[in-house]
Amino acid sequence: MQGLAHTTAPTVGARRITISYAGYNRAWAVWIADRLERYGWQVAFQRFDLPAGVQLREALTDLLLVRGRILVVLSDWYFKLGPRTDQEWNEALRAVIAPNSARFHAVSVSTAPMPSATAAFGGTTELWGLGAREAERRLIQLVGAFEERDPARDTLGGGRSPRFPMELPRVWGGVPRRNSRFTGRERLLQSIHDHVQNAEPGAGVVALLGLSGVGKTQVAAEYAWRFSSSYDLVWWVPADQRGTLRQRLAELAPSLSLTTGPEYGERLRAVGDALRRGQPYARWLVVLDGADSPETIADLVPTGNGHVLITSQNGAWGDYNNTHLLSVPVYEREESVAFVRRRAPRIGRDDADLLAHTLGDLPLALDQTAGWLSDSTMTVQEYVGLLRDDEDIEAGLRVAVDFDTSYPTAFSILLNRLRETVPEAVELLRLCAFFAPGAIPVQLLREIPAEHLPEQLAGLMSDPLRWNTATKKLVQYSVIQWDPPNTDEDPEAAGTIQLHGMVQRTVRSGMSEVDREVFSRAVRRGLANADPGVPTDTRLWPRYARIVPHLDASGALYSKHAEMHTLIRNCLRYLYLAGEYVAGIQLTDRVERAWRETFGEGHPLLRELASQQAMLLRATGEYTRTERINRGLLKRLEEEGKGDDSLDVLRVLEGLGADLRGLGRYEEALDTSERVLAGRRGMIGEEDFRTLNSRNNLAVTLRLLGRYRDALVEDRRTLQTRREVLRARNSSTLSSETNYALDLRLLGRYAEAQSIQEPNIEVQRTVMGHDHPQTLSAELNLALCLLRSGERTVAHERLADLLERAERVLGEASPATQRIAACYAFVLRSHGRLDLAREIGERTTRRYREALGPDHPFTIGTLANHALLLRAAGERQEALELNEECLARMTDALGPDHPWRLGIALNLSADRNIAGEVESAAELSGDTARRAAAHSSLGREHPLTLSCKVAHATDLRNLRQRAEADKAEEEALTGLISTLGSQHVHTVSARARVRPFWDFEPQLT
Repeated sequence: MQGLAHTTAPTVGARRITISYAGYNRAWAVWIADRLERYGWQVAFQRFDLPAGVQLREALTDLLLVRGRILVVLSDWYFKLGPRTDQEWNEALRAVIAPNSARFHAVSVSTAPMPSATAAFGGTTELWGLGAREAERRLIQLVGAFEERDPARDTLGGGRSPRFPMELPRVWGGVPRRNSRFTGRERLLQSIHDHVQNAEPGAGVVALLGLSGVGKTQVAAEYAWRFSSSYDLVWWVPADQRGTLRQRLAELAPSLSLTTGPEYGERLRAVGDALRRGQPYARWLVVLDGADSPETIADLVPTGNGHVLITSQNGAWGDYNNTHLLSVPVYEREESVAFVRRRAPRIGRDDADLLAHTLGDLPLALDQTAGWLSDSTMTVQEYVGLLRDDEDIEAGLRVAVDFDTSYPTAFSILLNRLRETVPEAVELLRLCAFFAPGAIPVQLLREIPAEHLPEQLAGLMSDPLRWNTATKKLVQYSVIQWDPPNTDEDPEAAGTIQLHGMVQRTVRSGMSEVDREVFSRAVRRGLANADPGVPTDTRLWPRYARIVPHLDASGALYSKHAEMHTLIRNCLRYLYLAGEYVAGIQLTDRVERAWRETFGEGHPLLRELASQQAMLLRATGEYTRTERINRGLLKRLEEEGKGDDSLDVLRVLEGLGADLRGLGRYEEALDTSERVLAGRRGMIGEEDFRTLNSRNNLAVTLRLLGRYRDALVEDRRTLQTRREVLRARNSSTLSSETNYALDLRLLGRYAEAQSIQEPNIEVQRTVMGHDHPQTLSAELNLALCLLRSGERTVAHERLADLLERAERVLGEASPATQRIAACYAFVLRSHGRLDLAREIGERTTRRYREALGPDHPFTIGTLANHALLLRAAGERQEALELNEECLARMTDALGPDHPWRLGIALNLSADRNIAGEVESAAELSGDTARRAAAHSSLGREHPLTLSCKVAHATDLRNLRQRAEADKAEEEALTGLISTLGSQHVHTVSARARVRPFWDFEPQLT
């Protein structure tokens, strides 16, 4: 290597070298070790962890116990450990290092001045501010080399070796600035590192648990910085809200060079796939900060060979994602003392101990208090006395839920200090206190109209100098954290202010009612101003994701202002359309309580809210509850004299029709759907989006009644109009395409259905997202298209993936999950995996029975599927008895000619044949074939009709009526060849005289 010509190689006996370093400089130590090993050195590590009670001379003497040479990585952090004065260090260095200087080398990785006695090392080699090659050259010139460097291991440009500490990972986003005063937590940081490094793929997930203010976020940030050289990608995500988490993960797509459209649903899917595959980066770290609701975001936790670090107050993370839990306690007293002295050098050890004791070793309180004491002339004793006497403390600050009263009291003193120096900083903080704690997008602050800002802040927002002065002072005292914009891709990005929940609650508790109303009203106006107004536009969903978390904190739920009511309705609509049903239900519950308290029972706002609540509940399968809600609304409207000429009545009737469909009362639903469509056509015209929704719902009802041709006509008309009016990539248009493809498949036109569904899914993934319920429904239809076309293995793989995703995203009891589970169970049976098919099938049937009752068509249909499994398992008598029961019950539920009843009859005819009831089997299969041929949506050429003919031919052959059997078989084969082709799996099976069967498939409601 160039530059090493004058380097003298050490003797072989001195090949070992120990690197002594402060934990803060671990990245330097690891990189130095990697370089030295390339030249033949045997390297060991010794983290220099100096407890407050240990003498410096003793600690340095202990270094001499190691074999070989000692390389000390010097920085201000190395000398701050303890902390000790320069005089103490000088005395210890002269006493220990100087007499043993031949064993020591020193490199400096800091620009801070060093104690003068570092000359005892024989000089220090500066590595800070250099490039990787020059730093390596100086390092080897200092210590020497045993052998020529191996070029094959040269990874200065990256690779698997540790990255040069002056270089950040290739992708680095959202990570808070490194806390130069970070103290202690060495064992905790090492525990995190040890776990993720030793974890199996997919299990490198660690959750840091602890109370608010204990420093979880600081530990996570220090880990990201300290171990950054081990990663190619580090991405920090505020995870207190599902919408924010989705948005931030989606923003990672451009940094991964992923080619996607503008919709964040597509970006989110692409990012998840890239992280799971480890392409382009296998060494990644994602930090989910403030993830206190694992049940709402666990499905979004990235998987793969990378690592995930979570900060949370919720120990339930132990039940998710193979998560390893680590507790973050308050500081140990030695850490508290060291931190206070580092934060405020003028405070002595005894005073630091007193302050730590007074504030309960809580890191946040120590940080804020020591920060302003450093600038104050007040002594620690005076400050503690002030706390004890509680003088001049605003009464509201004396109580803070879940925290010792010393914190709000201490914080009040800090606020008073800020008022004396930068009063605008306090006013800005008071404004921020009416946003939700955590990440506050600065853009939302700037959306507040100037005329609605409190007088004290009117000029701050538009004056960069005053803004910077105020925010810098708040950052200086650790009251807020300022994060610059995360990405250049978002033109609206203006950075975020991180506000701790404890700070937020304490600030609010110290404000008068008048001030609270002034500041909260300003925030509400800002949120209303940020409302894009079009929740149906998927491109605008990231904006709503930024707004939703702040509705509660701003007081929007109790506002009497009309624009706030519009904002809340739009946010609820967004949550529904985005598939965030649980979050939407939780918000409607809170809004309902607030509006009842504010406006009283019977207010029109509550009626509209009830409709939105029912819509969200219905998506989770709560049909009985939603029917009760809608019938109550309808009764009140009728009492007011309103009828079908009222749009309010039609809106409620539309919801009621959906309830009836979910409850299996399809004829009632049909009557309701026709009433709504007729009313809207007359009042608002054919092309209004509400009329199109009504026609769509009519088609859904017709489909459930087995009237597939009629449904196809309605769906085709809706699709054409939506394409013209709403455009092709609108979510409703995409849904109509899936419905149209579904109609075609149910009519036996499998190739046509597949040709529509395949491109539709690609657009759905782009616009709606990979795991959106609408996308999952489209993928289910495609999987069944593939199954009916004979691609059983592919269908099996797709259904397995679909069920895993649906259970993870929507929950096991979701209607969408249940539909997928029912289909996956019968595909498993056809693949011979009877045990798993039985487990999933029985669970699905049980859930349908519990949720919908024993006589619901879905309960009966999945029981019929179970009968097929019993037959395959050799339990033939049980299968026969169960199918007899299912046929009778489905006939009672839907009549003798419904396709579902005909399918069960087809299966039962086989059970009777197997049981030796040959005549009964032939009678049933013949009757079923005739009914299917006469059915308006099936007809003579439908695959179900032809399957019934194949079965009937078998039964006739068993009765030795061979001529009739051959005729029926010939008609069936001719029909199958004509409709599906000679090589289709159904045709091949019929030709081989394999008796067909029918699987029940729950439909969209």
